Amino acid sequence: MHRSINHRTLAAAIAVALGGATAAHAATDCEELANLALPDTEITVAERVTSGSFTPPGSDRALEVPAMCRVAGVVAPAIRFEVWLPEGDAWNGRFQAVGGGGLAGIISYPAMAGAARDGYATASTDTGHEATDTEWLGDRQRIIDYGYRAIHEMTVKAKTVIGEHYGAEPEYSYFNGCSTGGRQGLMEAQRFPDDYDGIVSGAPVNRFTHLHIGQLWTAHATLTTPGAVLSRGDFALVMDTVLAQCDAADGVEDGMLTDPRSCDFDPAVLQCAGSRTDSCLSAPQIEALEKVYRGAVNPRTGEQIYSGLEPGGEGPQPGNPGWALLMNGEGPFPIDQAVIGGMAFENDAWDWRTFDFDRDVEHVDAKLYGVLNAVSPDLRDFEAQGGKLIVYHGWNDPGVMPQQTIDYYEQIVDFAGKATGGDGAAFTDEYLRLFMMPGVGHCRGGAGPDQADFMDAIAAWVEDGRAPERIVARQERDGEVTMTRPLCPHPEIAHYTGSGDTKEAESFECRLPE
Repeated sequence: MHRSINHRTLAAAIAVALGGATAAHAATDCEELANLALPDTEITVAERVTSGSFTPPGSDRALEVPAMCRVAGVVAPAIRFEVWLPEGDAWNGRFQAVGGGGLAGIISYPAMAGAARDGYATASTDTGHEATDTEWLGDRQRIIDYGYRAIHEMTVKAKTVIGEHYGAEPEYSYFNGCSTGGRQGLMEAQRFPDDYDGIVSGAPVNRFTHLHIGQLWTAHATLTTPGAVLSRGDFALVMDTVLAQCDAADGVEDGMLTDPRSCDFDPAVLQCAGSRTDSCLSAPQIEALEKVYRGAVNPRTGEQIYSGLEPGGEGPQPGNPGWALLMNGEGPFPIDQAVIGGMAFENDAWDWRTFDFDRDVEHVDAKLYGVLNAVSPDLRDFEAQGGKLIVYHGWNDPGVMPQQTIDYYEQIVDFAGKATGGDGAAFTDEYLRLFMMPGVGHCRGGAGPDQADFMDAIAAWVEDGRAPERIVARQERDGEVTMTRPLCPHPEIAHYTGSGDTKEAESFECRLPE
């Protein structure tokens, strides 16, 4: 069986054997970090923060934090970052960087606070622009910074700050992000495989350009044909019809589909025989649904551009707006306009209705694909240095189509098989696990259990060699746990054993689909 070597651990062992230490030196007081000289970097803040309530700059939301040293800086040209360092014994000796969302433009303070409370030194970056700024969309350097450079620069600077403050580098380094943060984690594994020992990548927007083309497809499907717009009530009707047909197929009627791909749903069953009513849909609405399930395709060649949305998550659920997130009846998702109009066409007045799903795809990819897309299946360098990667995605995600994450996973397996001349799945299983989350929306929310301790799982895998065979997710309502369910490593899914409470994880086992 293949076994990888963690070269950081090996280097540490050699240093200890030689009577030395790895990057050990005198600690630097918090305030003195203001004088730290880093390449192309200005340290703007180095201050102590007392334990308790802390309101970050530019925010009106107070966060609970431990006593810590807060360091902020700017990497040229405009990459703002912060590093938070829990005081004394509160530091667990580890580093956890946190990712951003959407087009970034902010420091992810709440995620940093959570990491710091758990004992991690932590860092975040705005990726080189402010959220209120739009000029950066036409600046090639800042697009590159957003695409991949900012996270790497933040990582390098944060590790130096950590080493200076504590007198020793972190024993283990982790990255944790979802959505854009998930893409950032994959970029790190692909481009900078030595930055992190473990990465948690949720709902990754790894095919970034095609995602936004796929989202434009949903706007075209509903807004360029008269009478095709669907209301929230229409989406709820569709979801209820899907669940009535397919929910019980997995053995448990629980308001969600364990694997939506097994549901052969035809929206035509909802087409009105006569006049349009609240219990049926018009022909243009049915046609729009068919397009959205199918996903974006090249009208000339039939080639799939991006996956479609999955059945079972059309209507609103707790903490998840459903398909109305993208199809609001007014226009495309706002980020689509920024990415396609601002970045690709450099035109603030670009009309999304003019997008050509044949000609314009090539234009967008020629300009942005290599900078913004984290699609390389070659993770051999990350694996070789002992890196571990957990990817997760909610099946009811209305924004980032879940199938594209499975497609990427299968591309990695296929590449590994060809590169090693062996069993690609077995090789990949040594360092990568994908967990699909039934009923869960984009990063959180939905009908299913949307909270799981992925950081505990990645740390146990990296530090103790305990690969996650299943991770128990939980659903909370009003502060109470109302359901637990095992998440299974793809392609396994959770099967009800036939006995026990269907709201308890112990009543399910992980095995391949029947």
